[in-house]
Amino acid sequence: MITELDKIIVPDSKIVTEAQDLVHEHGNELIWNHSNRVYLFGAVKGDQDQVKYDHELLYISALFHDLGLTKQYSSDDLRFEVDGANAARQFLETHNITPSQMQLVWDAIALHTTPGVAEHKESEVALLFHGVGMDVMGDNFEQFSEEIRKAVVQKFPRNNFKNDIIEAFYNGIKHKPETTFGNMKEDVIKHFQPDYSNPNFCSCIINSKWDS
Repeated sequence: MITELDKIIVPDSKIVTEAQDLVHEHGNELIWNHSNRVYLFGAVKGDQDQVKYDHELLYISALFHDLGLTKQYSSDDLRFEVDGANAARQFLETHNITPSQMQLVWDAIALHTTPGVAEHKESEVALLFHGVGMDVMGDNFEQFSEEIRKAVVQKFPRNNFKNDIIEAFYNGIKHKPETTFGNMKEDVIKHFQPDYSNPNFCSCIINSKWDS
């Protein structure tokens, strides 16, 4: 179990610096701190599990994963995860990144709230998923040493994260609640709008235009 944060590689390349600048420009302190904690927890897990992964791609994925909640990158009709993935792809298209690397980042961001799928994909996709799960819901909490947990939070404070992140989710998707159909963000809408209801999957089947 890793106990020293300085053993974790944090890339500082030109492309990473430019991605950081975008988070500072269009995000806020909540997204900045959360995104960096997500990277660190994902990287720690990757190193502990002796998984081979690209630090730069994982970090860029972490930096962009919640930018779909921001005014700059939020669409009117797409899931916020897809908005963030599209923003990352648009950013990466201006850099010397291969199509396969670009797709990897896109998948990591688009699937970061999709349990049962993300953890079975490529290392960068799985590690972003695990990093998000650890920071948001404390998934696999005991797999991280107390020293690492304290060091990460000291470097990137949580403050009132539990409540603030739920509110940030809501503010980022309340104008398009229909995009939460079939995914966990419906719980966020219902948290603030208890009477809201998305279409029922079984009703969609039964009421389709098919005869049987």
